[in-house]
Amino acid sequence: MSDFKEFMADSALPIESETVGYTASPRFRGADGKPIEWRIKAITTEQDEALRQGAKKRTLIPGTRETKTEINYDTYISSMVCACVVHPNLNDAELQTSYGAVGAADLLRKMLTPGEYADLAMAVQQNNGFDAGMADKIKKVKN
Repeated sequence: MSDFKEFMADSALPIESETVGYTASPRFRGADGKPIEWRIKAITTEQDEALRQGAKKRTLIPGTRETKTEINYDTYISSMVCACVVHPNLNDAELQTSYGAVGAADLLRKMLTPGEYADLAMAVQQNNGFDAGMADKIKKVKN
């Protein structure tokens, strides 16, 4: 008989309990002259599913009356990054106004270079467990 105590909800650490530091850009510096770390958190599977639902789009299949539903990957990733960045507060009106941005996604695109934005998106995905393929996970278990 297996012991499942370690898998019970009260034994598991909360998904959103910790944030990790990430230097999104060396252009943002503190009083000490060092780059400021941004803080990112993980989201729950339910939150991720809601982001995916919000990124769905329907398109008409040419020559038919049928539609197909697809996830707009750019919208999904943008929503995930916005949901996971804790610091700076991307929803702060004063910060958005300083960049002439409307909304968190617009703010990120104005604050960061394309490469910085792509790197931040990758860091957010990794923090949410999208970094290791199944082969890597199996290899870790075997060793």
